Amino acid sequence: MEVSRRGKDDAESRIDWGIIFCVLMLALIGLGSIYVAANHDSSSTSVVKSVISQLMWYAIGTVAVVIIMQFDSEQLWKIAPYAYGAGILLLAAVLIFYSRAYFANTGAKSWFALGPFTFQPSEVMKPAFILMMAKVIVEHNDLYPERTTKSDWMLLGKMAIWTLPVVVLLKLQNDFGTMLVFFAILAGLILVSGITWKIILPAFIGVATIGITALSLVATDGGRKILEKVGFQAYQFNRVDTWLKPQADTTNQGYQLWQSMKAIGSGSIFGTGFDKSHVYVPVRESDMIFSVIGENFGFIGSAVLIFLYLLLIYQMIKVTFETRNVFYAYISTGVIMMIVFHVFENIGMSIGLLPLTGIPLPFVSAGGSALVGNMIGIGLVMSMQYHNKSYMFGQDKEFS
Repeated sequence: MEVSRRGKDDAESRIDWGIIFCVLMLALIGLGSIYVAANHDSSSTSVVKSVISQLMWYAIGTVAVVIIMQFDSEQLWKIAPYAYGAGILLLAAVLIFYSRAYFANTGAKSWFALGPFTFQPSEVMKPAFILMMAKVIVEHNDLYPERTTKSDWMLLGKMAIWTLPVVVLLKLQNDFGTMLVFFAILAGLILVSGITWKIILPAFIGVATIGITALSLVATDGGRKILEKVGFQAYQFNRVDTWLKPQADTTNQGYQLWQSMKAIGSGSIFGTGFDKSHVYVPVRESDMIFSVIGENFGFIGSAVLIFLYLLLIYQMIKVTFETRNVFYAYISTGVIMMIVFHVFENIGMSIGLLPLTGIPLPFVSAGGSALVGNMIGIGLVMSMQYHNKSYMFGQDKEFS
């Protein structure tokens, strides 16, 4: 009996309760916000159905975390190519078997639909992509322990090759917002991969120049014609217009953003109170969930939400340094970049700081596939402490 109790205590000590606490608090905030959104939106499904549906997805996500935690770094290393391959197959399959209803509403071929069940394969591709990129970086750095500019260019090329299929498939799906998430993950992994700043800095300047040039072209009719030739579409121009001048069209293209800003502004410092909504915001249960939090709980509640995300990131960084396994470190970096970009983009677009992209708020927004994808990422990070060992992959590479 004593041996059994000791084994149980040891298992519990290897679970990162700090990460669990943060995710649990975010989940509770999400459930409360979804309840408010459904309760004040006559066009949505019933309140009970909305909350129960989200609870079911939390349960599925929890199971995913428990399963992923059972894999140690050596096993994750082995399954990385298979996970990546399965993700690519799903991204290709959705181009054929996409939901016609979602395509009619959004113009994106990115969702499977089977009756009431819907699923976005790009969400589970994110952790698979992170695993593959971590494996690519470790393999390359082990192969070229003496860093040179040439070897760094080779690593950058390898990462680009593995990213290209994902980008092409997302482009064919017409899902630019999700593509940005993959670019954010890739950028974070490049920064910590050891590639020299002689390559990173010019690349960063080049990307910034392209972005500024694109925004400049949007401002003119001639520029828009040029962008149309490289694949930009009318809805993307509308989103940029809405972002730059939200007050110019508050009844049509800019209606959602304008209502979101009004709702958040009406919350003031302390908010209107739980379940007291006076401003209608379209799709506020998912993409615009932050407007519910800002209206009901004001600046204080919004600050608490952001603090929980910062605490979650801190907990993930802490366990990464404690584990001292370089393969896990790259996995953790990818997961952190995925979550940070989601938070930054979702809150930024809700307050008019960034263009609307349809990116959900992690662990808070309604939706199953995004939640499961983020929970898989949490499972990957929690696997570090659960299997706090150094295997042959990067075992001699420790952090100071």
